[in-house]
Amino acid sequence: MAVVDPHAPTHDRSAVGARRLLGGGTSGNERLTGATGAVLIVLLAVIGVTILRLGQLLSVHLFVGLLLIGPIALKLASTGYRFARYYTANPRYRRKGPPWLPLRLIAPVVVLSTLVVSATGVALLLIGPSSRGTLLPIHKISFFVWVAFMAIHVLAHLPTVLHALRADYGPRAGYGARGEGARGEGALGFAGETGQWRTGGEGHSGRVLSLASAIVLGLVLAILALPDFGAWLHGHGLHH
Repeated sequence: MAVVDPHAPTHDRSAVGARRLLGGGTSGNERLTGATGAVLIVLLAVIGVTILRLGQLLSVHLFVGLLLIGPIALKLASTGYRFARYYTANPRYRRKGPPWLPLRLIAPVVVLSTLVVSATGVALLLIGPSSRGTLLPIHKISFFVWVAFMAIHVLAHLPTVLHALRADYGPRAGYGARGEGARGEGALGFAGETGQWRTGGEGHSGRVLSLASAIVLGLVLAILALPDFGAWLHGHGLHH
């Protein structure tokens, strides 16, 4: 962890603090996307288990489904940021290059099915079992489409996910590593560029904070929605 000299000029200390939050460049963006993907893999595995025993685990299915919203939003934001920077001809993202062509081709399906399955799930919960006849088929179909294309997406990006976890959450993770760029670039905290994987590095604190905030957001949404679980749990399950 880098130590800030208390006798250094205020603007120098501010710059160091800003780089901790806003640094990282394209590799920082990739790390944030990968770490968020790792969280999604775990939560989706839980969702998969609940599908197998939906009658007994419906409350877990509902809770984790809402918890997913925060990490999904962050994943869409990080990938959307890369998309926007690449297609607005940002030099750093141009040098990084686009994702593999097959992944670009399935990306619209992944995004659309993500939005549909999330929106219909929330609508089902808030409206209640009376919406089962109209929304539930859409939710189920979009869910299976989502799982199929997400499986391809996850497998293709698994090396990136493992790199991200090792770089930002491994035993040497922290701000002390050198080699990342030092120029701020955007509100999402992707700035500077070397194109290399480093342990920790600039933007580490910002990425950890972003991921933690996404998880907390999902938890808050799930907790706030707990009173709405009752209609589905007390004699009005998905199969009735």
